[in-house]
Amino acid sequence: MIRKALSVAALAGLVFSVSTASYAQCGGASWYGPGFNGKAAASGEIFNENAMTAAHRTLPFGTKIKVTDQNTGREIEVTINDRGPFVGKRIIDLSKAAATQLGFRNRGVTSVCISAL
Repeated sequence: MIRKALSVAALAGLVFSVSTASYAQCGGASWYGPGFNGKAAASGEIFNENAMTAAHRTLPFGTKIKVTDQNTGREIEVTINDRGPFVGKRIIDLSKAAATQLGFRNRGVTSVCISAL
């Protein structure tokens, strides 16, 4: 039993030590802010819709990523501090400020590629 517990612990350590430096993903992006501003994000931080932050389903909190809008080529840098999105095949939910800088806030959604910095 102890051997099994050690191997599970070793596996967990290996999984969490994998670097996000080579992480890349493309897909849909949306944004959020109103209704969430001032409330706790999944990381425990207070969500600020005017900060350059984002929600991702699996990337560790604090991960800095580059987001490139596939329609315009605009790039921004955000920090992961929340979980989501949980709608369709979207890969990231950006703060209102991040969506504004990418230029898709009025459209609501866009296609992006993200990569860890």
